[in-house]
Amino acid sequence: MSTSDQVRAILGGTRRAYQGEPAYRQRPDVFNELDRIAGRLNQPIRIALAGTLKAGKSTLVNALVGETIAPTDATEATRIVTWFRHGPIPKVTANHVGGRRSNVPIARNGGLTFDFGTLDAADILDLDVEWPAAELIDATIIDTPGTSSLSRDVSERTLRLLVPEDGVPRVDAVVFLLRTLNAADIALLKQIGELVGGSSGALGVIGVASRADEIGAGRLDAMMSAKDVAHRFTEELDRTGICQAVVPVSGLLALTARTLRQSEFAALEKLAAVDIAELNKAMLSVDRFVREDSALPVDAATRAQLLDRFGMFGIRISIAVLRSGVTDSVSLADELLERSGLVALRDVIDQQFAQRSELLKAHTALLSLRRFVELHPIPATPYIIADIDPLLADTHAFEELRLLSQLRSRPTTFTEDEMVSLRRIIGGSGTDAASRLGLTPEAPYDGPRAAFAAAQRWRRRAEHPLNDPFTTRACRAAVRSAEALVAMYAAAERY
Repeated sequence: MSTSDQVRAILGGTRRAYQGEPAYRQRPDVFNELDRIAGRLNQPIRIALAGTLKAGKSTLVNALVGETIAPTDATEATRIVTWFRHGPIPKVTANHVGGRRSNVPIARNGGLTFDFGTLDAADILDLDVEWPAAELIDATIIDTPGTSSLSRDVSERTLRLLVPEDGVPRVDAVVFLLRTLNAADIALLKQIGELVGGSSGALGVIGVASRADEIGAGRLDAMMSAKDVAHRFTEELDRTGICQAVVPVSGLLALTARTLRQSEFAALEKLAAVDIAELNKAMLSVDRFVREDSALPVDAATRAQLLDRFGMFGIRISIAVLRSGVTDSVSLADELLERSGLVALRDVIDQQFAQRSELLKAHTALLSLRRFVELHPIPATPYIIADIDPLLADTHAFEELRLLSQLRSRPTTFTEDEMVSLRRIIGGSGTDAASRLGLTPEAPYDGPRAAFAAAQRWRRRAEHPLNDPFTTRACRAAVRSAEALVAMYAAAERY
């Protein structure tokens, strides 16, 4: 029985227990809440983007979705938590304090614009945006206001979502955008990790070194500098075990790559044909690049639009790519997307969130249900908690996720090769059998034999006399992961 099925069974038993209590039979609010917890298991995973003011959250939302649907300018909408879900037609709904809902008119003007009209932003709890984007079918993305806003109310909107006072998780995973790493960020990440992952540590928290192109002042090597910064962030956060990875991303370049226009490609081609010395002089600064009297073969208005869409780094890297031999807009877009860091981020999201979405949703449901039965005690409450706690503590898939976030932050006696193999077998490179065993489709392989060999290897390593307790724990987890693969192959052979 899968973890999700076990959670559903516990929810069903809990519902029957409350139906048997006279004091609760006429309490629709109680059963509505149980239905809501159960319903979350069937919904897409909910991933919140959080971070300080101007960290680039809305731009990254747009890049992930592939369309400009999250306003990025300083409008009322950027001060409100906004949920982006899949829907058949574009629709925006405002959820008001007190439970009232109202439709918000929308318009497209180079991007999605919300028309609040006479609506008071202070009276709106959050916005619900439905959009027919394929990227939103399996994941709901939540855009949050900056946590360091000068307006206390704006920051508290984000805190109410990520670290609510009632301790009931509202999201399944968090992507936290960092421009610097300070004590306030670390403290908030710890709070988020404890709520999303429970007292045993983070399950679904990854970091992004955001606006990465600005770290290197827009130079061609900006992303290399950003990778160094991300590595330092990773080392610092790994010591706390509160974040599973930090990835450098230029959200602006990623969004532009996914929405590249043919007219922009044509303008960049003209710039790429300019003498390199002359072009470098014209691009010494933003002011020089957009001067009206420039001799560049692209008019000033178009250059200003390119700057707005690409940034100076994006223009420089685009020209470098075109000069390397790229001759069409599709190839340029693919190259920019790769260099933006978005491909790497999506890979991490896929490995840490998407491939484990059922697990993360089940974990959120268990935490929510535990809090619910504590707030509404009945004679069966101790028995329900007794069913919940072993799942929260002992489910092996939860242990794998926790180990992935702790392996670099805890001292071990593993060699570098052992560390690579360990992270792989517990799902650090993907949760399918081939990824866990390091097998490639190009070469013939014996899956059952490889799984058995992995189980033997980690069983022997777990018995090493010089192991510290954490190393032994990690080895035993690897044994269990390998044994699960052995059992899977054995079951497949029987049928």
